[in-house]
Amino acid sequence: MISMSDPSKPVVVCALYRFVRLEDYRALRTPLLRLLHEHGIGGTLLLAPEGINGTVSGSRAAIDALLAWLRGDARLSALEAKEAYADNIPFKRARVKLKKEIVTLGVPGIDPNHSVGTYVDPADWNALISSPDVVLVDTRNDYEVRVGTFRNAINPQTGTFRDFPGYVQRQLDPEKHRKVAMFCTGGIRCEKSTALLRQLGFENVYHLKGGILKYLEQVPEQQSLWEGECFVFDERVTVDHRLQPGSYRQCNACRMPVSAADMESPDYRPGISCPHCADRLSAQQRERFAERQKQLELARARGEHHIGAAAQQTMQDNRQAKLRKKQHQQGTRRNTRHR
Repeated sequence: MISMSDPSKPVVVCALYRFVRLEDYRALRTPLLRLLHEHGIGGTLLLAPEGINGTVSGSRAAIDALLAWLRGDARLSALEAKEAYADNIPFKRARVKLKKEIVTLGVPGIDPNHSVGTYVDPADWNALISSPDVVLVDTRNDYEVRVGTFRNAINPQTGTFRDFPGYVQRQLDPEKHRKVAMFCTGGIRCEKSTALLRQLGFENVYHLKGGILKYLEQVPEQQSLWEGECFVFDERVTVDHRLQPGSYRQCNACRMPVSAADMESPDYRPGISCPHCADRLSAQQRERFAERQKQLELARARGEHHIGAAAQQTMQDNRQAKLRKKQHQQGTRRNTRHR
């Protein structure tokens, strides 16, 4: 289980991002992937011309090595990183993907390095959003908003972040909405959304620094204007105001958060379907998901679902042994060619 506040746990889960021009982003992929493998780090990192984004997990020493490598590049010295802790490794593979954007808005020319909204510290957020002349907009997707949001926040009812520009064009007007405050889970989407509004002529645009998670961490629950739970993109599914795992599960078929009420529905079959997707699944999909669930349950029965520190070390040793073997084979082939 992942915790935000227990550094005694053996695995560090690190979410990081940085908006910065990386003209050579393609060249960074191979050395970065090699570093992840060498240190037994799992998870996914995205590289694009506008920067880096991702979530990874590994030992304390491994994550420190990764952050030191990244911040050794002057362009990434101000990298944003948030950490949580876990007993087990949540990511089994290491991936570095090349993208057009590190968070996909789909609007050319939006550059948070050029212009963004005003950052608001969590301690000052309540006062801002309580002002009657401030329009408060949740930039997250509809399924995230339904799990929890700030009091009186507008739900744009977007399916993906790509839908957000359309909502702005239809519903927001810089002449009418003079002050707009926006928020997201960790802060990265608001970098793009506030840059978008600034480009469209909105002058007074604000966003929550560090996102919802930083607010829940710093603002006492009795003073909080947050209602419900917060969706997170890891095995916790949601967290409550204490940043402890919430009451939702995730449907393995459609990846939607599933509430206690959803689990009472006849459409809910663990690992196979839920009320959000039951009417959209084909017979072939149901059969495939049922077989996957069966294999997962068999693995759990054999105790294979727990990947602890010892297993992590074994995985790391195996990766390093394979890398040494590959390097030796490459050296042997080069020597053979030069004879």
